[in-house]
Amino acid sequence: MFDLENKSPRILVVGDLMIDHYIWGDCNRISPEAPVQVVNVRSESNRFGGSCNVVNNLIALGAKVSVCGVVGEDSDGRWLVETLESLGVGIEHIFIDPSRPTTKKSRVVISNQQVLRVDRESSAPVDSALLKKVREDLDFLLSGVDCVIISDYDKGLLHYDFTQHIISLARSENKPVLCDPKGVNYAKYRGATLLTPNKKEASLATNIPIVDDESLLQAGNALKKMCELSISLITLSEDGIGIIDKSLTKIPTYVQEVYDVTGAGDTVIAALGFALSSGLDIYKASEFANAAAAVVVGKVGSASATHIEIERYLHSHQSKESNKVFNKEQVKCALDSLKSINKESKIVFTNGCFDILHRGHIQYLRQARALGDVLIVGLNSDTSVSALKGANRPINPQDDRAFLLANLECVDFVVIFDEETPKELIRFLAPDVLVKGADYEGKEVVGSEYVKEVKLLPFVEGKSSTKIIEKIKGANK
Repeated sequence: MFDLENKSPRILVVGDLMIDHYIWGDCNRISPEAPVQVVNVRSESNRFGGSCNVVNNLIALGAKVSVCGVVGEDSDGRWLVETLESLGVGIEHIFIDPSRPTTKKSRVVISNQQVLRVDRESSAPVDSALLKKVREDLDFLLSGVDCVIISDYDKGLLHYDFTQHIISLARSENKPVLCDPKGVNYAKYRGATLLTPNKKEASLATNIPIVDDESLLQAGNALKKMCELSISLITLSEDGIGIIDKSLTKIPTYVQEVYDVTGAGDTVIAALGFALSSGLDIYKASEFANAAAAVVVGKVGSASATHIEIERYLHSHQSKESNKVFNKEQVKCALDSLKSINKESKIVFTNGCFDILHRGHIQYLRQARALGDVLIVGLNSDTSVSALKGANRPINPQDDRAFLLANLECVDFVVIFDEETPKELIRFLAPDVLVKGADYEGKEVVGSEYVKEVKLLPFVEGKSSTKIIEKIKGANK
């Protein structure tokens, strides 16, 4: 769908490096010492947090990543650097500051519910001598990357002068620079390609309460002017991403059960950086970022999304949310994406009028779906049905027939075609298996030359649209 699986842009992440520490446990009693829960610890784990989570998301997508930031001279800092290095991340530009701890956020989780967070951190400005070394490193590092992501958690690294230095340097070399902002003063992000504030952050930064599309457009335009951005966008949580140009364009996301929003913003900026660096425009990049974020919020804890997970998610959404009715070009695109993920995926195709949906149809379609991984139903249009069965047919119009088919769990895609036969549609889609009824035994099956195999399935005896229509006519005499 996005054709990004084989892309590997070089991306530099500059920002506050953190550890998200999780304590997983059970609680069956209240402490006799105070009215608090007693947690029996089952396990503990460290995960990437802050800018490191942006790095983790980029690695999951296949980017070549370098990271620039500061850690403390402690065991947590060593764990962070060693783990990043083990993933192939460029760590040469991570600096150690003995005067500060490595930022670590410990979360206590009971039954997938976070009940407590403990932070170990310093938000004091990074030592000026150390920061000078960081700046000197960046001066030659930027020439070797395709994109820069500034991940600001307001922990003392990204003050005004340093942030402006990064942005100016990147833009002087025509490198896109994306910023995940913090605070209410966005002056330090002036000149960036884009920012990724949410509605609350954008409202505070612009002093424009966002309550509807009009105020969203106003805030987006204010951000663009104030920060001299190339692209203005505001993330809208479950409503997707709003892109503000001369008008507002909303890139929708898809509703699903949310387990944990931790790190969703990191996923969005990572996916945007990856997609833009790989040649997508901001609209397609935002679709990609929305899908990646939707995968992540369905997991517990800071997480990342792979291309396979994103494609599966989108395919699942198309199957459940979009009625599964597409034109042939859209279906072909979806099939190509599925095949790129798994070349062994078996695509099954069948066709028919399905004028009055009945038990025989359902059983036939279930059997067809069991022959492969995806079932496409080619549906004769009203014009096509009339040409085949007479001027009084179909009984049900094509949109109604398509809607009913799309709501069957065994059907993955519905494509309406105007021709009397599906030959051209089969040639275009090139499915693996072509399914027809047993009445084609010994007959030529249209489109069979474009598939690997033809399967004939038995009908349920006595069940057909024609017989139902005849019975209705007889009852009305």
